[in-house]
Amino acid sequence: MSLFVHVRRAVPGFTLDAAFEAPAGVTVLFGPSGSGKTTLVNAIAGLVRPDAGRIVVDDQALFDSRSKVDVPVHRRGLGTVFQDARLFPHLTVRQNLSYGRWFSRGRPSLGPVVDMLGIGHLLDRRPAALSGGERQRVAIGRALLSEPRLILADEPLAALDEARKREILPYFERLRDEAGVPILYVSHNAAEVARLATTVVALEGGRVIAHGSAAQVLGDAAVAPVGVRAIGAVLTARVARHHDDGLTELDAGGVPLFLPLVDRPVGVTLRIRIAAHEVILSREVPVGMSALNHIPGTVAALRDGEGPGVIVTLDTAAGRVLARITRRSAGAMGLAPGQPCVAVMKSVAVAREDAGG
Repeated sequence: MSLFVHVRRAVPGFTLDAAFEAPAGVTVLFGPSGSGKTTLVNAIAGLVRPDAGRIVVDDQALFDSRSKVDVPVHRRGLGTVFQDARLFPHLTVRQNLSYGRWFSRGRPSLGPVVDMLGIGHLLDRRPAALSGGERQRVAIGRALLSEPRLILADEPLAALDEARKREILPYFERLRDEAGVPILYVSHNAAEVARLATTVVALEGGRVIAHGSAAQVLGDAAVAPVGVRAIGAVLTARVARHHDDGLTELDAGGVPLFLPLVDRPVGVTLRIRIAAHEVILSREVPVGMSALNHIPGTVAALRDGEGPGVIVTLDTAAGRVLARITRRSAGAMGLAPGQPCVAVMKSVAVAREDAGG
C-alpha cells in the first residue's frame, strides 16, 4: 500500500497545508489539538472536501482538484475507527461485525478476526453490555471485515481511561503486525506513537514539521508539537530475563536496562520510550545511587529551550538518549559535544504503556 496526500483547506484559525507519503504499517499523525490531524483524516475519508490538493491510495486518485476527481465516501474502500466505537446499539456484536462484511469484496470469515481481537466470548452481547475497550475491539473488527485498503483510526484511545488504553494497545500492535492492513492513526499521545508507529508525521498549525520513524521524530529536540514532555528516546530492546524481585532485565544494544515486570516472554523484542524529563546525567558511572539504569554515552548536542531547560542528546550503544536538565546544571557539569556522559534513570521511570511490542 502506498498513500500520497497533499491537502490544502482553510479552517478557522489557520490553513491546513500538508503533504506526506505513507508506506505500509502504521503512519501516525502526531500533534496537538487544533493542528489539523482530524481535518486531514476526514479529507482522506471523503467527509470534508479540500480546497485543493491530491489524495492517492495504491495509485488510485480519491481526490484531485485539478482533474475534478472526488470519489464518494462509500466507494473509497477505507475502514474507520473513531474515538467512540459507534456500534449499532440494537445489534449484537456478531451482527455489528457482520455489518462490516457487507462492504467487503469477498465476505471474509469472522473467525480469524474474532480470534485476533479476543472477542469470541462477546459475540452474543449488545454494545451496552461491553466495556469501552471491548467496544473498541469490536469496532476494529468491523473495520477489518470490510476488507479496507486502509484503516483510518482517529484518536481511538482518547475516550478510554488508562487501564482500557493498556488493554487496547496490544491489539493495535497485533493489527499492525498480523493483519496486513495499513493504518493511518491520529494521536497526540507520545506513548502511543512510540509503541505503534512505523512512520510519524508531526503536525503543528496545519503544517508538517517532521516526518520519519518514531525514534527520529520523538528523539528530535527541535520537534515538540505537544510540548517538551513528549520528547524522549525510543529504544529497541530484547527481554533478557525476569528476576525474582519483580524486575525484568532488557538488553538494549548490550546495555542492561531494568524495568518493573514486563509481561513478555524472554527473547521478545520491545520498543521502550524513555521520556527526556525522566533522565538525569552524570559525568561518570554513579556509585551508591538507587537508580539502577546507567547508560554510558557521548554528548552529541545541546539545545536550549525557551525556559531554563536544555535538552542534551547522548549517543549510546543502546541508541540515542535524551535528557532534559537545566542550563545551570549543564554549565556546572561543563557539558559539550564529544564529552563522555552517563544517562541515569530509575526503573519505575518507564510507565507500563511505554514498553510494548
